[in-house]
Amino acid sequence: MTVLTVEIDGLSPGDWLLAPVGMATPHDTVTGFHVERGRVAAVLPEAELGLCAALIEAEGGGLSLRYQAVRSAAGCRYPEAAFAGRANRFTQAATDLVEASRAVAARAGGGNAGIAALVAEAECRFAYAHPERRFNDGHDAVPYLSCGATPGSCVDINTYLVASLRAAGYEAAYLYGYFFPAERGGITNDMHCWVATRHGGEIREWDIAHHMKAGLGPTHPGLNPRPGSRIALGHSMGHRYRASDVPALLKLLAEPVALARGEEPRAVPVAVRCDPAPSIDSAGKAGP
Repeated sequence: MTVLTVEIDGLSPGDWLLAPVGMATPHDTVTGFHVERGRVAAVLPEAELGLCAALIEAEGGGLSLRYQAVRSAAGCRYPEAAFAGRANRFTQAATDLVEASRAVAARAGGGNAGIAALVAEAECRFAYAHPERRFNDGHDAVPYLSCGATPGSCVDINTYLVASLRAAGYEAAYLYGYFFPAERGGITNDMHCWVATRHGGEIREWDIAHHMKAGLGPTHPGLNPRPGSRIALGHSMGHRYRASDVPALLKLLAEPVALARGEEPRAVPVAVRCDPAPSIDSAGKAGP
């Protein structure tokens, strides 16, 4: 069993948080969710996505979330809802991106070659960074990036990739949770996201951002190109949790956010620990 502990400091009594409860993938299944120094007021379903979020009232001081996860049983799959197309401004491709994506896939010959070509196209459109303003802010659809390299994080890169894959007729899932680099001993302080494609019954997983950050060259399918481990806590963009003080449409819920009446959800600093920590064996590969 793996235990993830998410520590959140600086909360006052009565502060409210919304946090993901977890999910199952072919790799890991979250089987437990517990809150320390906080009260779970409600568990809110996201019916279309098959996910849930915990609405939590802080008791003051530090609050911690604890997730328990186990290796998934044979035959466990990504949720069907993760591959379903959804029409919202975070997922829908603008007309010129639709046209460009279909052309890229067609030139590659379609099939898995088309997927690989769209991954390469997304990779060349970004320079890894954490800009204050995202490339699709203020747009009603995901825009086409026609030239140059736009600054973007894993969120930006995978927003673009999923929109372009779906525009070209491919099934694609946007997944997120925490990644724990082996060299950091099972500690992280930020969420991470990646993409899974499904074509001809074959699932392939893609992590462009890690290839870029680690200087690994062109992106190839497979999880953890950097040694370490990851656990997904959610999927998809465009969440709806029907509760007061929760916005009608959230982009995603990858990690806890603070809620306040009349305000947009606010990210909170987190320190996340994975036990047992991933290790690197003598061959340089990530261990459990």
